[in-house]
Amino acid sequence: MKTLEELEKRLLELDEEIKEVKKRLPAHSVKPPVMIDLMDLEDEYDSIMRQIKEKRYNE
Repeated sequence: MKTLEELEKRLLELDEEIKEVKKRLPAHSVKPPVMIDLMDLEDEYDSIMRQIKEKRYNE
């Protein structure tokens, strides 16, 4: 299992990746692969947030 520090580092990386994907989103006619990328990143972000909360709660 990853440490709290590793999870927080990955969370920051994901935040940057999500920002980059959002920059690629056009105002209209969003391409499905871009949306899939964004949703996958957001799902991983949510998962890591849950893991961080669990680790902090169990300390």
